[in-house]
Amino acid sequence: MTEKIRYNAPVMAAALLIIILLLIPTGFEGAATYTGSDRCAARVISCDNSAIIDTGLVRQGEQLCRVKLLGGLFKGQETEAVNLLNGSLEQDKIFAEGDKAYVLVSYRDSEILSVTMVDHYRLNSELILAAVFIVFLVGFAGQTGVRAVLSFIVTVLSIWKLLVPLYLKGFDPIITGGIIVMLLSVMIISLVYGFDRRTAAASLGVGAGIITTAVTGIIFTDMFKIHGAVMSFSESLLYNGYNDLNLTRIFMASIFIGSSGAVMDLAVDITSAVYEVIQKKPDISRMEAIKSGLNVGRAAMGTITTTLLLAYSGSCCALLMVFMAQGTPLGNILNYKYVAAEIVHTVVGSFGLVSVAPLTAAACGILLAEKNGKRK
Repeated sequence: MTEKIRYNAPVMAAALLIIILLLIPTGFEGAATYTGSDRCAARVISCDNSAIIDTGLVRQGEQLCRVKLLGGLFKGQETEAVNLLNGSLEQDKIFAEGDKAYVLVSYRDSEILSVTMVDHYRLNSELILAAVFIVFLVGFAGQTGVRAVLSFIVTVLSIWKLLVPLYLKGFDPIITGGIIVMLLSVMIISLVYGFDRRTAAASLGVGAGIITTAVTGIIFTDMFKIHGAVMSFSESLLYNGYNDLNLTRIFMASIFIGSSGAVMDLAVDITSAVYEVIQKKPDISRMEAIKSGLNVGRAAMGTITTTLLLAYSGSCCALLMVFMAQGTPLGNILNYKYVAAEIVHTVVGSFGLVSVAPLTAAACGILLAEKNGKRK
């Protein structure tokens, strides 16, 4: 009975944590940018493209649309809306009759002042995607799938309700990020194993990986002279009044946050493998269990480090294509701060993976096997 309670207790703890995170405010709900405005979906009735200026691939000017508001304070009303084009393929969007758009309605009292086309409406599609993912995961993994969904929700809410607001309020990014990621790791691992020795062993390994990644990330970010502004949209924070933020330390924290998932994966793989060995051979000694964990860690590191490389390089594929199309010399490529930043992300994250294997194996051998090989 006690074992069953230990296994199910993390589910209750995760459910309680989700409720708490949903209820607590971020402190930025009343940001001045969106006061006096309403956001809702709208159906595009007609479009006027006469004010759009085409210059090759670039489109500038504005698109005028007649829309019907589908929600919010002015539901059912038809009004004119403006879609501003900035000449950026990355940010601009063009609407057609029948499209569903997400709009920003500026108003005073009961009068609509202006309506801005924000983007195509995707919330319904995102909900469908999330529902299909949950059904697929739970259908395949059963109870374990439910625990995985809980860990996913806890992680998303922790980042949005804790990590991001604390960063904006000026808390040290490395310390704050390290604490939150470590607590999340313990919660996620406990959802896999319950509150038992396997959770402790895997968590020790994750802690080693995070500390190693954080320390090496700080060292090599300084050595490479990388400024935190290399992160997308980071400069926008400075222009919005958050000029006291230390973007470089946020970048340093993003290194171990980004690799923490792979670190957890490796720690859990080693822990599960050692536990299975001990279950099949209860008389195994601690030293033999540690050696088994190290062997599993060596095999896993051969592929998981490449996983980080593919994950980070995939996001830079267009940039690499630009370099090749322009015939940029390799020396120039490696010296660009954007490329150097991705190198730091990949290699420093791999440092964490290398360090997590031996400590997880040692923790598993000590905590899961008896000294003289008699644990049942």
